[in-house]
Amino acid sequence: MNWITNYVRPRINSIFSRREVPENLWVKCDDCGTMLFHREMSDNLNVCSNCGHHMNITPRDRFKGLFDGGIFTELSVPEPLPDPLQFRDQKKYPDRMRAAQKATGEKEAMLVAIGEIGRTPIVAAAQDFSFMAGSMGMYVGNAIIAAAEKAVELRRPLVLFSAAGGARMQEGILSLMQMPRTTVAVQMLKEANLPYIVVLTHPTTGGVTASYAMLGDVQIAEPGALICFAGPRVIEQTIREKLPEGFQRAEYLLEHGMLDRVTDRRKLQNELVQIIRMLMHMPPPVAGDLPAPGPTDTTPVPPAPSDKTS
Repeated sequence: MNWITNYVRPRINSIFSRREVPENLWVKCDDCGTMLFHREMSDNLNVCSNCGHHMNITPRDRFKGLFDGGIFTELSVPEPLPDPLQFRDQKKYPDRMRAAQKATGEKEAMLVAIGEIGRTPIVAAAQDFSFMAGSMGMYVGNAIIAAAEKAVELRRPLVLFSAAGGARMQEGILSLMQMPRTTVAVQMLKEANLPYIVVLTHPTTGGVTASYAMLGDVQIAEPGALICFAGPRVIEQTIREKLPEGFQRAEYLLEHGMLDRVTDRRKLQNELVQIIRMLMHMPPPVAGDLPAPGPTDTTPVPPAPSDKTS
């Protein structure tokens, strides 16, 4: 054994056998631990193909899978004051905002869009849990009001996807004031006789649950979503009792009458289309598109041959 065998050959082999593999090529399911290819995850709307576990999905990716052809128009939202309380904990509030914007690529915790699902026009709003836990601040309140006003203007239903840890503590009482503000926005829709449909996703908690997230004409939830005001751990520590299995999960709330439906994310588009068209007194949806009619043929059709003989 010499230095060529011990050093040079292994070194050459390591150089030629090296592979550059992206770190985000595979995603591990939070529930069953299955490794899923990232394209498979994207095509399946971030639902595990092995166990059906619903993982978090950003509003932009959700809208791409929801709207026809993934096409939608983003609605602008009035900008609130950037740091009204000059709040600081371990970091300054503007620093936390910049970090969240850099990590998510989004301006704030809610996205509002206009488009069609199954040829049915809607206005949609969705919270981004990855942006400061989807916390409800002044921007979120402005977004819901803007969505409601646009829905009334266009005579369209509003579909809202909730996902939040509650009110944003860095905005203090100003964030809590979004609860009555958004309630007034929902009332605008009801006075205009327009449907307001809420899809509760994991997790929906705190002041969001205590306001606009539970005011829908139809309440739908994704499987396994945690929906509550105070979490189960806080309740257990307060009452010092063991809670029932699955307490405050979507299936438990459906069984106890707090929800209308629990629907798989992959089937949600079709269900929303049917519900909206029914509430808007529209004809049933058409499953497929017929080809456009061709140009009118004015050539006279010769008469059919007669069986009579002269």
